[in-house]
Amino acid sequence: MPRGRCLCGGVTFRFDADAVIWRGHCHCESCRRNCAAAFTTFFGVRDDAWEWTGAAPAEYRHSEHATRSFCPTCGTPMAYRSTQQPGEMHFYAAGLEDHSAFEPEQHFHWSEHVPWVDLSDHLPRKG
Repeated sequence: MPRGRCLCGGVTFRFDADAVIWRGHCHCESCRRNCAAAFTTFFGVRDDAWEWTGAAPAEYRHSEHATRSFCPTCGTPMAYRSTQQPGEMHFYAAGLEDHSAFEPEQHFHWSEHVPWVDLSDHLPRKG
C-alpha cells in the first residue's frame, strides 16, 4: 500500500492505490493560502480505502463545507475533506513517500490561478 507522511513523520497514512478517484492540481485561493504556494496537488481516495497510521492529525474547519487536516507538531498540511465530495479524502500529493507512480490528470479552479506561474503542461484546466 502506498504511504505518506508529514515533515516530522508523526502523522502518517496509507491507502489502496486502486481506490484513487482522481489526481490534480488545485489553484483555488484557500488552498494557495493554506500551503503558501502558487497551487497544491491532491488526489482523492474513497473513505473505505485509506487510514491514518501514525499520530492523529489536527483539524481546522475553514468553512461550512471544508475541513483541513494537518500535523499538530510540524504544521504540514495532510488532507482536505469537503461535504461537497462526500465519501472521499483528498490527500496532498507532496506528502507521498514514493512519487514514481503519481500523475496529475487536470487543473482545478483554474480561474483562480496566479498569473505569475507559467505552466506548460497540457492537462485540462477546469473551473
